[in-house]
Amino acid sequence: MGAPLPRDPIGDAQRNWERRGWGEVAAPMAAITAIMRTQQILIGRIEEVLRPFGLTFARYELLALLSFARGGALPMSRASALLQVHPTSVTNAVDRLQDAGLVERSPHPTDGRTTLVGLTAEGRSLVQRATAALNSEVFAQSGFTDDDVEQLIRVLHGFRRRAGDFTDP
Repeated sequence: MGAPLPRDPIGDAQRNWERRGWGEVAAPMAAITAIMRTQQILIGRIEEVLRPFGLTFARYELLALLSFARGGALPMSRASALLQVHPTSVTNAVDRLQDAGLVERSPHPTDGRTTLVGLTAEGRSLVQRATAALNSEVFAQSGFTDDDVEQLIRVLHGFRRRAGDFTDP
């Protein structure tokens, strides 16, 4: 990331929207743009921490998901659903992780149509080390106050629920 800008370009964009007569949508535009920029900043930080482990965030997410699964394995279709990504994305991640010796595919013991993906010992070790690094270098130093975190969780939870991302029981 380069040197900080002298002014907030998203604030400038909001004022430009207002000057163009789009005042009723200027604040939502600024909020959405700020979320998108924040996502870029956070992904950059996460990818920097994961780089020494040879992982992208997408591959890390799959390894982390498998580390939480009973027995360290899940059907590939279930992994896709839980990660909220297209099955092709999971297949591509599994291919790369399998080539690296971090996961392995196996047939489901009772459903011949289903393929399981599971962690290898090397994959379990790597995800534990990568998680420790993310916890100390990103999550513990998020740049958000505790109050910010609670408010963000609440606001984004509500948005995601209303957008159909999940249903609360």
